[in-house]
Amino acid sequence: MTRFGMDKTQAPPVEPGDAPEGLALATFAAGCFWGVEEFFRAIPGVVDAVSGYTGGARPQPTYEQVCSGATGHAEAVLVTFDPAKVSYEHLLEEFWRHHDPTTPNRQGPDVGTQYRSAVFVHVAEQERLAKESLQEYQQRFRRPIVTEVTPASTFWPAEAYHQRYVERTGHGACHVANW
Repeated sequence: MTRFGMDKTQAPPVEPGDAPEGLALATFAAGCFWGVEEFFRAIPGVVDAVSGYTGGARPQPTYEQVCSGATGHAEAVLVTFDPAKVSYEHLLEEFWRHHDPTTPNRQGPDVGTQYRSAVFVHVAEQERLAKESLQEYQQRFRRPIVTEVTPASTFWPAEAYHQRYVERTGHGACHVANW
C-alpha cells in the first residue's frame, strides 16, 4: 500500500514541502500516469509513487474533471524517494527516457493539456537540475523539448482505482516506449 492508502476514494492532498523526514519529493508528468507510476516505482531508492493531479486551479479535482481538460491539471506522479539511495538526477534521466518530451499535450494515444510533459519542482536545486537536464537532453532530439519546468503546487492523489493500476490489472502501461 502507498503512504496515502488504498481504502479511501481519494487521499488527502500533498503540499510541496510535505516530504517525510529523511526523504524527498519529486513530481513528474509524462502522459497517462499509470505507466509513469509503474516505471518510477521500479527504481531502487524510490519509496513510493502515487498517481494524481497537479498544476491546475480546481481544488479536489476528479479524474473526469481532469480528463475534460478544463481544470488545468496534468496527470502526474508524486515520487517519494530516499536521496541517499537515488539521486534526483537519476529520476530526471528516467523521466526523459520514458516519454517523448517533444510532443506538446500528447503522449501516444492520449491528447490534451492533462497529458503534457512537465517537471514540477519542489525546491530551487530541483529547478536548477531540471533545467540543466532539459538542455542536456535537448541535444538528443531534433525537435524542441516542450517540457514545462514549473514550481510544484498542491498534488491531489488520484482515486484509489488508479493507484498501482498496472500492477493490479496487468494492463494500462500507456507510456511511450523508451527512447
